[in-house]
Amino acid sequence: MRPVNLIPPEDRRGEQAPLRTGPLAYIVLGALVVVLIGVVALVLTDNQVSDRKDEVAKLKREDAAAAARATRLASYTQFRSISEQRVETVQSLADSRFDWERVMRELSLVLPSNVWLVDLTASATPEANVSGGSGGSSGGNMRSSIPGPALELSGCATGQEAVAGFVTALRDIDGVTRVGVQSSELGKQQGGQTGGGSASGDGSSSGECRTRAFIAKFEIVVAFDAAPIPTTGSTEGESVPSATEKAESASSEASAKAAPSGESPESSTTTSAEGG
Repeated sequence: MRPVNLIPPEDRRGEQAPLRTGPLAYIVLGALVVVLIGVVALVLTDNQVSDRKDEVAKLKREDAAAAARATRLASYTQFRSISEQRVETVQSLADSRFDWERVMRELSLVLPSNVWLVDLTASATPEANVSGGSGGSSGGNMRSSIPGPALELSGCATGQEAVAGFVTALRDIDGVTRVGVQSSELGKQQGGQTGGGSASGDGSSSGECRTRAFIAKFEIVVAFDAAPIPTTGSTEGESVPSATEKAESASSEASAKAAPSGESPESSTTTSAEGG
């Protein structure tokens, strides 16, 4: 048979007794859960804030250490900058310098035996003030049209064919781009003497070398158009590259010692020779 509990529900005890607390217990339990969640969230947030503060403090210490190290190494950085500027200065001076010694050596090698020079003027620019020359060369018009280095040659040769051969030989000099003949004239026979030989004393002083009628006097201009044009200052005698000024300025700021000043290469050279 199936047992039946005849005790009224309100009088029952034990597991079968109905709950008499109502929904209040659930509300209290929910509130406790919400409070617990809030406390946990507050603790976690506080921990995150503390971690962020510690990280910020660590980054500040690292930044201070890096700044101190950068301050210690600032002198090396400045030294490297000065070194680069000085290398640029030396390279600029080397690029603007023309090797006249090499040109003179090659000219001596290509100069024929039947040609002799009475005046040679070498200048880096047409405006270069050349002193010490004999003044025999007068290739002014052709020289003014050449912006870079050039040679002005004046001399004599045993005939016009020798002059033409000399012009061809000049083209073999390294760096020569063009060779122009300003003039080439033979001596004129006048009463058994050449036109320039009527007064031997005056002829030798003026660079006259035509002692025979077959001798031709020439004036030649040799151009080096491919060579760099040196920078000249706004006033006469000034020739200071801008890279040098920058290097000297940086050197004066970095050290109390004066930087050694370099001598700029000569803008022109003059050589004179006479032969018969």
